[in-house]
Amino acid sequence: MELMLVPPPWLEQLLSTTFFSVCKAHINAPRNECNMYCLDCRDQSFCFYCKHAWHDDHQVIQIRRSSYHDVVRVAEIQKVLDISGVQTYVINSARVLFLNERPQNQVKTNNGVISGSKTNPHLCEICKRNLLDPFRFCSLGCKLVGIKKNGNASFILSAKKDEEIGKIEEGRGRLRLVSKEELIMREGIHKQLYQSTSSPYCPRSSQQACSNSRRRKGIPHRAPLGP
Repeated sequence: MELMLVPPPWLEQLLSTTFFSVCKAHINAPRNECNMYCLDCRDQSFCFYCKHAWHDDHQVIQIRRSSYHDVVRVAEIQKVLDISGVQTYVINSARVLFLNERPQNQVKTNNGVISGSKTNPHLCEICKRNLLDPFRFCSLGCKLVGIKKNGNASFILSAKKDEEIGKIEEGRGRLRLVSKEELIMREGIHKQLYQSTSSPYCPRSSQQACSNSRRRKGIPHRAPLGP
């Protein structure tokens, strides 16, 4: 059981790697920022051109930036790690998670600074950062610390975990489908109510013309005959 709790050997190296520096081998290239990491080589970060030159057949993940912090897409990292318990976010229409702990957002009052635990029930177990949802950790780094500290979580993928991830994604897809169908149904009900309650009418500017067109003419009067 202890072996199952040991994180992958490349994870700590990934979390301590510096990204988005200029690649020394491709200084004049347009895409020369080092935002790639190879899980096979477990070396330093590299750029787009280095990937195709030396890591084309390796397991490579791309690191992205959000508010000056490193993130990785869930679609990429969940293939090699069990990320259950880590808070995820939707950024640029993609679900991502943070690599490392970020500075705290403390709430200030007139009496000083209060902890986020008094305002938000969802907190990271390690750094006590405010979370949006009932997750345990705010980042992969905090989950790694939690595994070493408590040993009640794991990064090791299993068939059961893959099945759970598939069910979660399927549930999200059904939720989006139900929401779309509900919206269409609401629009149809609204149209039916509008058609049943509305009646043809004449604009106010032409009400007089409408009333005149529907009014029957009276009995015609002949001019009096002369002597």
